[in-house]
Amino acid sequence: MNKTAIKNFAVEARVMLINAVTQLAYEFEVTENGTNDPAQESVNGRSLTAAEKNQRSQLIANIRQNGFTQTMEEAAYTWFNRFIALRFMEVNNYLPSHTRIFSDESGNFKPEVLSDAANVEIDGLDKELVLELLENQENERLYKYIIITQCNALNKGLPEMFEQIGGWTELLFPRNLLREDSVIAKMITEIPEEDWRDQVQIIGWLYQYYNTEPKDKVFADLKKNIKISAQAIPAATQLFTPDWIVRYMVENSLGRLWAEGHGKPDDADWKYYLDEAEQEDPVKAELEKIRAEYKNIQPENIKIIDPCMGSGHILVYAFDVLIDIYRSCGWGERDAAKSILRNNLYGLDIDRRAYQLAYFAVMMKARQYNRRICSPENQPNLANFADVMGADTDMLSGSIRRFAEQFAFADTYGSLMTVTAPADIDTAFSDFMPTLGLNMRQFDMMMKIYKILSQKYDVVCTNPPYMGGSGMNAKLSEFVKSKFPDSKSDLFACFIEKCGQLAKPHGFYAMITQHAFMFLSSYENLRKKLMQKTTVNMAHLGARAFDEIGGEVVQTTAFVMTGHIKDYKGTYARLVDTVGENEKRDLFLSGDKRFAAKQENFSKIPGMPVAYCVSEAVNRCFEKGLKFDEFASPKQGIKTADKDRFLRFWHEINYERSSIFDSNIDKWFPCNKGGAFRKWYGNNEYVVNWENDGYEICNFKDENGKMKSRPQNLPYMLKEGLTYTNISSSTFGVRYSPPGFIYDAAGSLIYVENKKMYYALGLLASNIVLVFTRILSPTMSFEVGQIASIPVYYKPNSTIDSLVKENIELSKKDWDSFETSWDFEGHPLV
Repeated sequence: MNKTAIKNFAVEARVMLINAVTQLAYEFEVTENGTNDPAQESVNGRSLTAAEKNQRSQLIANIRQNGFTQTMEEAAYTWFNRFIALRFMEVNNYLPSHTRIFSDESGNFKPEVLSDAANVEIDGLDKELVLELLENQENERLYKYIIITQCNALNKGLPEMFEQIGGWTELLFPRNLLREDSVIAKMITEIPEEDWRDQVQIIGWLYQYYNTEPKDKVFADLKKNIKISAQAIPAATQLFTPDWIVRYMVENSLGRLWAEGHGKPDDADWKYYLDEAEQEDPVKAELEKIRAEYKNIQPENIKIIDPCMGSGHILVYAFDVLIDIYRSCGWGERDAAKSILRNNLYGLDIDRRAYQLAYFAVMMKARQYNRRICSPENQPNLANFADVMGADTDMLSGSIRRFAEQFAFADTYGSLMTVTAPADIDTAFSDFMPTLGLNMRQFDMMMKIYKILSQKYDVVCTNPPYMGGSGMNAKLSEFVKSKFPDSKSDLFACFIEKCGQLAKPHGFYAMITQHAFMFLSSYENLRKKLMQKTTVNMAHLGARAFDEIGGEVVQTTAFVMTGHIKDYKGTYARLVDTVGENEKRDLFLSGDKRFAAKQENFSKIPGMPVAYCVSEAVNRCFEKGLKFDEFASPKQGIKTADKDRFLRFWHEINYERSSIFDSNIDKWFPCNKGGAFRKWYGNNEYVVNWENDGYEICNFKDENGKMKSRPQNLPYMLKEGLTYTNISSSTFGVRYSPPGFIYDAAGSLIYVENKKMYYALGLLASNIVLVFTRILSPTMSFEVGQIASIPVYYKPNSTIDSLVKENIELSKKDWDSFETSWDFEGHPLV
């Protein structure tokens, strides 16, 4: 698949379509800052037809509700979605007319519907109008008419993708589509036709790449402290999941549910299915009880949901696995496809364009197995939160009003919502619909969302949004703090909890998330909750699992969880040391780097990190040793909040004002500020303004009188101790710090009694501590709490003390042999 071509097209198509619909709006005298009078009878010197006047009035109403920019975006992506849907259907010969809309049989940009317009069969097509337009050679008008008629004809079987056209979106139908540089021409010529045959991939990538520029803007705004609005959440958080990870999650959740009760279907190609680790007899007995329940499940009873479905990748592969399951029970593919749409698959998303594409992808997957399936009675159980926004609840009362008001911020909270309803909700709305102030679509979508969120599922499978608390808007931040206090730091963690709530007690939930929840202290309470769940298996991906994301920023893990069984051994594939989607996939398939671990062992380690690759010997160290903070005192240093104001390199200052050169001077004091990886001694580069015991730093406030700096652990300043760099790309580097230093937050202090000083330094510089720190802090960002949790066996040892002192001296000589040291006297080679 040519992803570069797909990206280039999607990014350019968005700009072209926005410009095209905006120009059309201007031509109808609808502008961003204009009066936009809906009663206007003429534009640019010509009278409007009745249809145009109605469409223009609808357009203005939409702008007044959603804003001009958002309305142009909506018009652009509506036509983008329709064009790519039509292209997919023509390439795969799924159009009822079997006549290509954009190309000919050879794949050239030469619409077959134009060359054969007199004979084409499309429901609703006015043959007399077609012949008239042909005779008058009005090709552009004819092409517009055919495309709109084709879209309307598809409305009956695919209503959510092809909404009936006749309103304001028709007014903004892009012009000049037959030109060689049009959006459609670029779609045909730039994306290879074979790429359209891989439905999930092409739809998913087009959706992600279409959002490229909006996503870039969101992250640029975050740097300016502009929070992510509800409209921007999809662009900021959407990430197309690599195909093999989708297969891993679905096969080990939905597939496992079926296989453990009925065995794997003979013809199923589930190559990412993980065999279970060998279990102890009590665990086997407990598993047998659970699997006896699975044996009673029939295919049509299985319910699977993706609560953050995006463009539908997970649901489409779940469809294939369900087909395997149905076939193994003797079902024909046509009947199985109908049952899957009606009974098995459920999905939710906050973004309307994603919802449309997921809907289309699922329906096209069903069409693959049943060519007559696109009909009103065969519609999937998918819903979209954006479609309930803007509902007028002023005329409602009582329980009906309370029900509708729950959706006030549905496009912000999404599937994290909990929706309740009175028992008679269906009857109540039906009786009072004419006076409720809700349109039928809003009501139907509210009811769909309510029903989907109110039931429990055998399988929950998703790639949730990743968004830290610093990026959340005020409403979302307040909501997650209230509803998900143990996982509020990031949306992905909130969804770990929510997916657990949606799953049945012994159902499965499978996710790919950032791996921070496995070890960071901010997620410790979440890990305690998850101890009530059993990690069936995990593919620990680490960095660069998505080829679309460079660097180390997004580090991920994919996992499957189900009900707790004491002493169950989960299977973990460690893929963190490889780079790239394909390399991680190949390592997973090789069966190497596999570990079996009991969750109960995680609780032996402070903070309960998901330390699946820890040996029994290391577990005993944590279980029986002292915690390091019982032996010493790790402390975080001060946070100045303005390094340019308070910090200098030692060679930048007036030496006469520095305590480095005169112990009686009290302005510029040496400062430990972390620095590059180095052991034993060194990185003495900075000084800090600590005049009058740091008065200026300790009273550094903003214009509102709020403290900006954080002057913490002041009694430990200037004391002899150990220091370390709190972020490292290699290993833990700890150094001796003589008396007289101030400690910065990036170069924190470990205070140790003098007689234990060298033992502590020797321990922290040893290889065994590298094992401990990789367990406690896999990101190599060393928090004080993680250092405090390192296990210690202390026994005074003069040999250790002597060797540590020698290492300090050697390291000091090395440091002082360069001019960057204030104790430099001369290079050793001179």
